[in-house]
Amino acid sequence: MRYLLLLGPLTFAACESPSLQESLQPTAMSAPTEGPSASAEPETLDPDPPPPPPAAATTVEDFDTTSEEDRAEALAAPASEGAGLGTTLATLGSASDPGIWLKTPLVQETVMGRVEYQGESVNIELRPSGGEAGSGSQISLAAMRLIGAPLTEIVELTVFRS
Repeated sequence: MRYLLLLGPLTFAACESPSLQESLQPTAMSAPTEGPSASAEPETLDPDPPPPPPAAATTVEDFDTTSEEDRAEALAAPASEGAGLGTTLATLGSASDPGIWLKTPLVQETVMGRVEYQGESVNIELRPSGGEAGSGSQISLAAMRLIGAPLTEIVELTVFRS
């Protein structure tokens, strides 16, 4: 019991230790000087990308700014099967990022490709996510709608490079 009474003051005395205080102080982090900024437009291969959704967008239709032409092109039969890159688990990406794309660790540069989901296939822009292999992917709202994937679920996609 006597040891328990001494344990309390010793614990609080350690909190006043200068070395402990220095290690608990937050350090200032410098802003990154390289790479894309958070406000930068995503790199795209589309010479005429869809516009961003309006600021007042509230519905799925408001956020999906792809044109009928964009959707028809995405649903067109591919010229070839393409090189299989593997499978990935994907969730809905930023709804404010327009276009038909997949951000995935399966590519190191932006390229055209195709994804399959439960028998549905869509031509899609593959963008590097910068994540580690197996870290999952994000897919655009427009692409999820085209393949009939539930917007609130994690879906397994088979990915091909064109």
